[in-house]
Order: sequence, then structure tokens, then C-alpha cells
Amino acid sequence: MKYRQTLAVSAVLALLVWAQPMRLLSQTLPRAMYVSVVDQAGNPVTDLAAADFVVREDNLSREVLRVAPADDPMQIAILVDNSTAAREHVINLRNALPEFVDALLKPTAGGMRNQISIIGLAERPTVLADSTFDRDQLSKAISRIWEQSMSGYYLLDATREVIQGFKKRDAARPVIVALTTDGPELSFTGYHAVLDAIAQSNTAFHVISLGRPSNSTDDFSIARNTVIDQGTVQSGGSHDRLLTSLALGTRLQQLANVLTHEYRVTYAHPDSLIPPEKITVSTRRPNLIARGRPVKQSAQGAQARP
Repeated sequence: MKYRQTLAVSAVLALLVWAQPMRLLSQTLPRAMYVSVVDQAGNPVTDLAAADFVVREDNLSREVLRVAPADDPMQIAILVDNSTAAREHVINLRNALPEFVDALLKPTAGGMRNQISIIGLAERPTVLADSTFDRDQLSKAISRIWEQSMSGYYLLDATREVIQGFKKRDAARPVIVALTTDGPELSFTGYHAVLDAIAQSNTAFHVISLGRPSNSTDDFSIARNTVIDQGTVQSGGSHDRLLTSLALGTRLQQLANVLTHEYRVTYAHPDSLIPPEKITVSTRRPNLIARGRPVKQSAQGAQARP
């Protein structure tokens, strides 16, 4: 009888030991995304709850745990095309940027302040204002935006260099806003390297193209257009084209409104050593557009907030 009892106890213990790894494998970890949701007119939608969101990793639906306003401060780099191709747009750029900067400098819902840098793209990427929340420094930088005569521009080089700067500063919520034309692109950086940098840094990439699209089919133009088309979509950013830069002020105000009304969406992620190749977010409400990017792993711990 004792022998049978010993066997039974051993079998139970073996089952528990075997089941323990299985239980650990079934555990989930909280992961978060920064998500913007806009209506058909491009205006932010701010009344959504957890039940309104759908998060998928490699097409597998994940449980949405909670949703809150994204109140983490942003690190925003504004890239401005001041090359010869931007000649007719420079005045409108200078007129539109102050209100855009003012809107972004307002404290977040958590009382934090966003930091902004301004970089010119002509001849070579040139820092006009380093990352700051000082309104006077940014105003001086805007006043220095003038057309650089006989120059092309370097959007790809600037994008990669800015992301390297984000990495050095350990930027938790990096954003690039590029104001460009279809002028000659002279960057040395290949588009694959730029797209990889955008993805690996979790940088939101927003582009506003000014003027009519060109029909250029040279390799540099193709590389630029590839980065704009793919980088904005993959990063949860946006791409708009304005045929006239007279509308730039209105569009920038709308973009500032979207950026300052993002959600932080927290969902359950399986405890796995293999990261997902693709993460998507959508809403259950019709006619709304959701765009998102993962919160950097170094900032994931902050999502334990209620």
C-alpha cells in the first residue's frame, strides 16, 4: 500500500514539475503602443475606451488591458526643406511654424513639456535649434529659415542623423515632422538604412510634401519617395501633400492637435522569446483611422500606472 502511495505522490509531483514550465510559457506581459485616432477629416478622436481598440501581433488578436491619454513628453525634430526647390514656400514655412511650435510646447496632460529641435535640409543637415523647450531659441531658429541658393536637400541623411541623436538622448517618444518639396535629393544614406533606423527607434515619421509631385525617376528620388511612403505607414505617422503651402498653417495645427491627443494603449503580450514581426492597431468604430507604434522597451515599465 505504501509503495502505491509513493508512486501516486511521485506522479503528482512529476505532473506539477512538468506543468510549471507550461504555466510560465502561458504568462503574458503588458506591452504598450502610442496610438493616434483620426476621423475622415483628419481630426483626433479622443473619447475611445479599451473596448474600442483591436491590437494584433502577426495577425493574432491581443487583449487590450487599458487605454489612457499619452502624457509622456515627446522629443520632436522638425526638418525643414530650405533648398532652392523650396523658394516659393519659405515665407509660408516661416509664417506657419510659430503657431505649430506654440501648440507643441504646451504641457502634456501629465504636466511634462515636449522638446523641439529644428533642422534645415539644404546643402547638408544643419541644426538651427537643438532640442529645447525654450520658445525664444525656437523663434530665432525659425527666423533663420531662408532659401539656400543653388542647393539640393538631404532628407534621408537628416532623418538618420536625427534618429542617431534620439538614440544618444535615449528619447522615449521620438517624433519627426518633415516639411519637404520634391526637389533634388542628394543624400548618401540608402533608403533601407533609413527605414531600419525609423523602425528600430520607434520614431513616428510625419511628412508634409509641398507643391505638385515631380515625375523624377532617378535613384535618389525613388529612394526618398520609398522612405516617405513606407516610413510614414510603418511608424504610425502620416504623409500629406499640399499643392499650395498657403494651407500649411492649417495642416500643421491639425497635426499638432493629433500629436498632443494620442493614446497609450496597453495590451497583453505572450511571454515569448520571439518578438512579433508586425504589430497593428485598429478601432471597432467605423470610419476612423488608427495609427500606432510600440512604446520603447526601456519605457514599458511606466505602463504599470493605473
